[in-house]
Amino acid sequence: MPALITRDLVMLDADLGPDRKDVIRALATSVVDAGRATEVESLFADAWAREQKTDTGLGGGIAIPHCRSASVTEPTLAFARVAPKVDFGGFDGPADIVFMIAAPAGGDELHLQLLAKLARSLVDEDFVAALRSATTADEIVALVERATSDEQAPAPAAAAAAGSSDLPLLVGVTSCATGIAHTYMAADALTNAARKLGAELHIETQGSAGMTPLDPALIARAGAVIFANDVDVRDRGRFAGKPVVQAPVKRGIDHPEDMVREALAAAKDPNAQRVQGAGAAAQSTARATSPGAEIKRILLTGVSYMIPFVAGGGLLIAIGFLLAGIGSGIYGYQVVLPGPGNSTGGLAYNDWAIQNFSLANLPPQGLLFYLGAAAAKIGQLSLGFLVPALSGYIAYAIADRPGIAPGFVVGAVSGYLGAGFIGGIVGGLLAGYTAKLIGRPAVPRWLRGLMPVVIIPLLASIVASGLMILVLGGPIAALTKGLNEALTGLSGGAAIVLGVILGLMMCFDLGGPINKVAYAFAVAGLASGTTASLHIMATVMAAGMVPPIGMAFASTVLYRKGFTQVERENGAAAWLLGASFISEGAIPFAAADPLRVIPSNLVGGAITGALTMAFGVTSRAPHGGIFVFFAIDDFWLWALSILIGAAVTGFVLVGLKRFVGPRAPRTVEEPALASSAQPVAA
Repeated sequence: MPALITRDLVMLDADLGPDRKDVIRALATSVVDAGRATEVESLFADAWAREQKTDTGLGGGIAIPHCRSASVTEPTLAFARVAPKVDFGGFDGPADIVFMIAAPAGGDELHLQLLAKLARSLVDEDFVAALRSATTADEIVALVERATSDEQAPAPAAAAAAGSSDLPLLVGVTSCATGIAHTYMAADALTNAARKLGAELHIETQGSAGMTPLDPALIARAGAVIFANDVDVRDRGRFAGKPVVQAPVKRGIDHPEDMVREALAAAKDPNAQRVQGAGAAAQSTARATSPGAEIKRILLTGVSYMIPFVAGGGLLIAIGFLLAGIGSGIYGYQVVLPGPGNSTGGLAYNDWAIQNFSLANLPPQGLLFYLGAAAAKIGQLSLGFLVPALSGYIAYAIADRPGIAPGFVVGAVSGYLGAGFIGGIVGGLLAGYTAKLIGRPAVPRWLRGLMPVVIIPLLASIVASGLMILVLGGPIAALTKGLNEALTGLSGGAAIVLGVILGLMMCFDLGGPINKVAYAFAVAGLASGTTASLHIMATVMAAGMVPPIGMAFASTVLYRKGFTQVERENGAAAWLLGASFISEGAIPFAAADPLRVIPSNLVGGAITGALTMAFGVTSRAPHGGIFVFFAIDDFWLWALSILIGAAVTGFVLVGLKRFVGPRAPRTVEEPALASSAQPVAA
């Protein structure tokens, strides 16, 4: 395997210019001159784009500009000891030691592991001192080779697997945009800081060199979690309910002791911010080894990424209705984007096109109608991503980034064929597993860079979308049509039974898998715009609001002395969370007393679901609670259904607390609600 660095890639005490741009360009030039990349400007552009996302200057006068680039043919390190120093955004001043890490677009795992070892060495004071004192390029090369050799001692983050000491126990996750350097440096800096402060910290590095999930037993025992991340934490639900300290990954490198101190304090603070998720019901995906559990993880990933498209699009349509009336959602958008279509209220569609309306040439209905039409059209376009996003991120959960493109393509094909939500799920699974299989065989080095960006997406798109068009699309479309017709025909008792079922699902695990299934079912139907789907959406949102409002009612009004001070504070916050359709507002209560809280929620949710369906309430908004009142027909009946369900929940909970045995004593204080609680499918 070629070396990461050679003497041709080392510059000692060089004046490369006063600006970091000059230094990065000079290092990119040295990589190209060494035959490790094909084009200077392309490599510079990729490194500079990464630099603009986050400063790569670290403490102690070190900078590590880095990137993945299609122009790089071999993972490479270029080194410069610059004089004068150059500002790379380090918290304690400019840098004199600069490592540029250049990785191919599809960098192979072995080289990425070596790069990770080097990044970890940069938090070693002796290693940095040796870099400063070296007098020849050969000394620098030897230092780097020793730092990346297999004889290196294991990183502190990997030590002490069992967590059996009496020290305070913390866990954490680090990750950065490229997964090359900051991920591993932050892990070691935080672990070293914890050791100095008398704590035990176990870090999961979610980087390019692979990931070993934290032991679920460690997570369960940990007092708090540290997230030092520039990208989303994978499988965040494993940490649900834990006190959390979260910051960009660079803070984990620059100020690790501060983060560890904050985590130790959070572990003792019942009001600390906590990881949002499915509460006590959340299970670690690390222990999910059965095929069924793996499929569940994959599907929930797709649904989680799909929800923002639906929530944003649905709310925009609701705003369109508010500004311009229902016409904006059905025909009004033609004012904004004229084109071939049907007539609208006696005015031929082509007449709209001829008028060429704009802010300077408003339609007869005025400005609000025009803005409402624009909002509704943007919302409709956003909802159009529902199935492609679902398919794309299901495929992503299986095959990582190479699965996204074929997943989106097969999702678009599914929508075109009318296969809908079911077709999106089948297509996403097909695209993901196809992409994963195509990426498994070993390929020549010259082909590796093309695999994730060209070959895997191309072949997986052909296979998955081809099968959807030629074989699967027709039968799935027929099934989808039959289900839609069955839902549309529900009335009377059948509709009420459906409302009860949806209410139970929404209130069982408070943002967990069952809750998400019900919510995804509702928003998928919302895109079709049928009356039955609007009934279902109103029912799901109403039922999801019942648990936090019911907990608030019980703890702050009905039976204050039956709840702790922390629970009463949580209850005060739960009023607003419930009104906003954030079901997680009830999680602290369910985690502390599940045998009483969960049945109470189920009774109230079932009643609200039945009443909402019986009243025939509809909602055109997928989220927002009472704040999207303008998108809910028969709003007062809808609100009445919620109030009745929440009151029943509160009374049942108080009755259980008073008459069904004493509550078991707690070993830990209840988690307090964080002010930054985020909705997880409500």
